[in-house]
Amino acid sequence: MSEQLKNLLGTLGELPDIGCLKSITHGIEKESLRVDKHGRIAMTQHPSGLGSPLTHEFITTDFSEALIEFITPVFTDPTSSLKYLEDIHRFLYSQLEDGELLWTSSMPCIIEQDDQIPLAQYGSSNIGKLKTLYRSGLGHRYTRAMQTIAGIHYNFSLPDDFWQLLHSSHESKQELQEFKTEQYFNLIRNFRRYSWLLIYLFGASPAICKSFIKDKTDHGLEPFDDYTYHMPYGTSLRMGDLGYTSDAQTDLFVSYNSLDEYITGMRESIQTPYTPYTVFDKLGTDHQQINSNILQIENEFYSTIRPKRVSKNSERPIHSLKNGGVEYIEVRCLDLNPFLPIGIDETQINFLNAFLLFCLLRKSPPSSKEEYKEIQHNFSSVVSEGRKPGLKLAQNGEAISLSVWAEEILQESLEVANLLDSTCTISSYQDAVKKQLAKVDNSDLTPSAQVLATMRENQMPYFPFALKQSQESAEYLQNKLNNETLDQFKKITEQSNRDREHIEQSDKLSFDEFLSQANVG
Repeated sequence: MSEQLKNLLGTLGELPDIGCLKSITHGIEKESLRVDKHGRIAMTQHPSGLGSPLTHEFITTDFSEALIEFITPVFTDPTSSLKYLEDIHRFLYSQLEDGELLWTSSMPCIIEQDDQIPLAQYGSSNIGKLKTLYRSGLGHRYTRAMQTIAGIHYNFSLPDDFWQLLHSSHESKQELQEFKTEQYFNLIRNFRRYSWLLIYLFGASPAICKSFIKDKTDHGLEPFDDYTYHMPYGTSLRMGDLGYTSDAQTDLFVSYNSLDEYITGMRESIQTPYTPYTVFDKLGTDHQQINSNILQIENEFYSTIRPKRVSKNSERPIHSLKNGGVEYIEVRCLDLNPFLPIGIDETQINFLNAFLLFCLLRKSPPSSKEEYKEIQHNFSSVVSEGRKPGLKLAQNGEAISLSVWAEEILQESLEVANLLDSTCTISSYQDAVKKQLAKVDNSDLTPSAQVLATMRENQMPYFPFALKQSQESAEYLQNKLNNETLDQFKKITEQSNRDREHIEQSDKLSFDEFLSQANVG
């Protein structure tokens, strides 16, 4: 264990107000593909009983009409956030018709034709049209099929009382928000160094239906059976070359060494033209994308973690960060666990909180372009071969065993978990870390290994395996909500429709004028 981390944990542990760590906050954004009863992507519109995806607080769509996104409020208690997420699922099932299901795996169901995948629709307002246009651009750039891949985003923040304690322990002369922003970027850099560990521990997409890549020949996957490709030691196809990758972003360097460097990199990316994308503007008379730059908007940047701040009055994300600093971070590399009805559980949340606090508290030097490449190499290695016995990663230019490095990270995370448990009545954080240590000792315990083992034991291709898990989850989630909760969701839904109508009636500009303003970064 590093002396720096040991000393800081000792200092924090002696503070009488360290109990404020009980107020770590988190929120969950969970995507799921809506499919018909046969497991094919649903071609129906977003159910009207769910309200407006443009303005609904907790239920929207992502890329496609069929890609549902659930958004929980902010919670301090994992039990409460998971209960709320489950209730949203139950409300959705009360509105689905004709046997439609939510797909419980990250990699999608059988997809026949890429251009048949319906883009998400958000109404007739300018902002609604812009959101659909952005998705049109994504479909041209990366294929629509790639955009049907689903995952979980985990939003994490620490209470102001803790920031005051940390600010004092560092004897910082900075303003508190400036200090918080700098420390969140420290967290982000360490997260990027160690994010391969999350892919090993929680990756759950080692296989894919052959229909997903029927037009590709250089995918590098091995046949599992006549209908399935897989990576024998792989962990997460979602985070590999078949998932969230892009030629335009391959050499894109965005520095996380400071807020100013991050904003500069993002601004250059959304203002720099990318010639191969100009061809899409010639495909029809209508707009095909917001612009032909490397990134249409900030959200197109495929990163495993993002600094975030809640934007107000349609302010762009980088402007919000520039003006107010970092408010929370968003972890974006988590697969859906197909063995869990809602894709995530309390153990995972408790581990994430301990791991993210470890990333914050451990020394985090600035990152160079050379380290950036090393980070990418390690991440890709674990995506494709994470469970391979004896796999070596790169640590500061030297080879190190994945199992040895994972043990080091988890042992230090265990000490952080001990600090967190000192504020609680039960050892939930330490228990969560210990369960991850068991996965390092035995890779068969990882979700990716369990997916392949279940398929082998039942002689099941990927598609019927994923369909069966989806059907079982549907049976669990189709139990009705109590009347009070159901009425609450109905009121939120009705309000979302009123809010959408108000936005549509308030538009003063033509869409072309609105789009021109949106392209001013």
